[in-house]
Amino acid sequence: MGNKAVLFGLTFSFLLFSRARSVAFTIKNNCPYTIWPGTLTGGGPQLSSTGFQLDSGASLTLDVQPKWSGRMWARSHCSNTNGKFTCGTADCGSGQITCNGAGGIPPASLVEFTLADNGGQDFYDVSLVDGFNLPVSITPQGGSVGCQSTSCPKDVNQVCPPELSVKGFNGEVIACKSACEVFNQPQYCCSGEYGTPERCPPTTYSEIFKDQCPQAYSYAYDDKTSTFTCTGGANYLITFCP
Repeated sequence: MGNKAVLFGLTFSFLLFSRARSVAFTIKNNCPYTIWPGTLTGGGPQLSSTGFQLDSGASLTLDVQPKWSGRMWARSHCSNTNGKFTCGTADCGSGQITCNGAGGIPPASLVEFTLADNGGQDFYDVSLVDGFNLPVSITPQGGSVGCQSTSCPKDVNQVCPPELSVKGFNGEVIACKSACEVFNQPQYCCSGEYGTPERCPPTTYSEIFKDQCPQAYSYAYDDKTSTFTCTGGANYLITFCP
């Protein structure tokens, strides 16, 4: 009985450890300027920060307990005027560096995660469905099955059509809107009679995003080449301007 009790205690401790394991998101800024990452939890425990400043070359690690789902992005061209914090791209509208449950206002390059518990299968992607503001990559660290990196490494702003462009104070293109946001038509938004994968193929505009970033979601039904999985309890490195 004594040996069985010890074995049970070790097994119980292992199960507690497995369930208590957190996933580390390390967010790194490789851009030659300061950015302000934001986070939004869709399901599971809240991250310890919903928004923060990240200087060029700096990184910050956030731990989360699976199961968790949510997204991250980075704001740019930000300023604090009379106590109100605003950004030229991907602002969350909170008036503060923290986003406090608000998402990034399009256009925004997004990284999206659904994390499984106990080393199960995580899902992740880079999405340009809400437009583009900054290059970004996701690199799993650890894990055992799948666990491929994905990214949008190119600056889509350089090839953004004028009708989709967002310009800064000096006239440079600082973000690229989606055709859905600009035209609000079903064929671009995959809505109404275009609300199925069969009826909503890529458009000329979504193909601009896809040509630059083949691994990223370019429109709503771009699943086949843009959803990635990792099994085995990986941590994740998210790099802006990889």
